[in-house]
Amino acid sequence: MKKDIHIPKVEGVYIAIVNEYNDVYQTQDWNAYIINDKDVDLDTVIIVTSGYSDSKTTSVFRKKIDKLPKKSYAKIELIQEELFALNNQFKVTFFEGNAMYDKTYTFRKNTINKNALQPVPLMKVRGVVVK
Repeated sequence: MKKDIHIPKVEGVYIAIVNEYNDVYQTQDWNAYIINDKDVDLDTVIIVTSGYSDSKTTSVFRKKIDKLPKKSYAKIELIQEELFALNNQFKVTFFEGNAMYDKTYTFRKNTINKNALQPVPLMKVRGVVVK
């Protein structure tokens, strides 16, 4: 039975952590984004995030995006710098057409920092990206 379930490989969907200026609070904040670099819309995107290490675990955060249009992105959450010492995991599930896709994106501890910034697809900013 289990062998009959086919979940296709996820391509063209990324998670990025971006350091950007917050006009309201006049601070530099780290925000997580989901990026749809595909040529099709994604439906019912569910994102479950958490942080963990050998001795610590954060609470679980859930976010639902009804539709993520093609070649677009959406903010997931603000991430506090204290969490960079943990492994930060983003479990993403979505529908493309009639197929369900699922992928886990993990930012290993201490990999989110200003030295690791790279160009982020579609956003024209620099950040830490997991593909």
